[in-house]
Amino acid sequence: MALSVCSVGPWNLNPKALSTPSFSFKSLKFPPFWPTQKVKMGPLSVSPMGFGTWAWGNQFLWGYQESMDDELQQIFNMALDYDINLFDTADSYGTGRLNGQSEKLLGRFIREFQGSKRDIVIATKFAAYPWRLTPGQFVNACRASLDRMQIEQIGIGQLHWSTANYAPLQELALWDGLVAMYEKGLVKGVGVSNYGPKQLLKIHDYLKDRGVPLCSAQVQFSLLSTGKDQLEIKSICDSLGIRMIAYSPLGLGMLTGKYSPSKLPNGPRALLFKQILPGLDPLLSSLRDIANERRKTMSQVAINWCICKGTVPIPGVKSIKQAEENLGALGWRLSSDELLRLDYAANESPRRMIQNIFQTR
Repeated sequence: MALSVCSVGPWNLNPKALSTPSFSFKSLKFPPFWPTQKVKMGPLSVSPMGFGTWAWGNQFLWGYQESMDDELQQIFNMALDYDINLFDTADSYGTGRLNGQSEKLLGRFIREFQGSKRDIVIATKFAAYPWRLTPGQFVNACRASLDRMQIEQIGIGQLHWSTANYAPLQELALWDGLVAMYEKGLVKGVGVSNYGPKQLLKIHDYLKDRGVPLCSAQVQFSLLSTGKDQLEIKSICDSLGIRMIAYSPLGLGMLTGKYSPSKLPNGPRALLFKQILPGLDPLLSSLRDIANERRKTMSQVAINWCICKGTVPIPGVKSIKQAEENLGALGWRLSSDELLRLDYAANESPRRMIQNIFQTR
């Protein structure tokens, strides 16, 4: 039986219990009710942080193996148990024969979850492949995602990137595709990803004229990605009631404190880290100092910074340990002084994250 996944739920999470990396969910004693406010994302109410599933099926960059699926199921269950109800994915997530694997796994995990499924919000992105030239083909892509996940309605259907720079006619067809999937009830809301400020304004106005609200804009945003475009996008989102989703809030892992120029990750990330990490000492030092003062981890501080900036970060997770650590970013807020310290340190660091090649103006 297919399922419909959309909207809300209460929090029962003790923030102090999650403040240290050594915390284990097995030892959790259910605390008194501690409310955390949901945030609006168009017609939906979502947790202030979601989980990204880029790694769920990606062998090339993240070393995915099908033997990881049981642990990924536990991560999914843990997220829902602690009221993380937003899961971001894409129809292109998964390499080679595993194309679409992230959506397939999410669908399976939803079916096998023993608790309530009514609160789950799946936000998936549809790739602007060159063969998707008509609104109908984009609608078919949405139906294919629904089939992979075996659900009746997607929470947020997102255009993965803009084709305005190289195929403007295709761009209009894809916008009409978003309208069509919304009007057909295939998605609860629509969003975009990797849109710069100019294109974001254009698609917002286009959709508004068609009676379709733009509920989210996903952009690379972190202490490593706070350039002019990101700040302008944030300003536009705030003024138009669009919720900004921050992807790569940990800079692909550079803000975790786990790596250094002499300790690089395996795989293709190593080349990028080798270029950027040597210039991050001011930022990483400030992150480390605040983390120690707060009895948090550097990752938790970096994610909390995104939340304090009014975004919904979607850090990636591929292990129970990562999920536990990410949950420790919730239930507290950095002070204004701490935010200023981090902002200053980010500006003082000479290196920045390389921007997505699909990001438009």
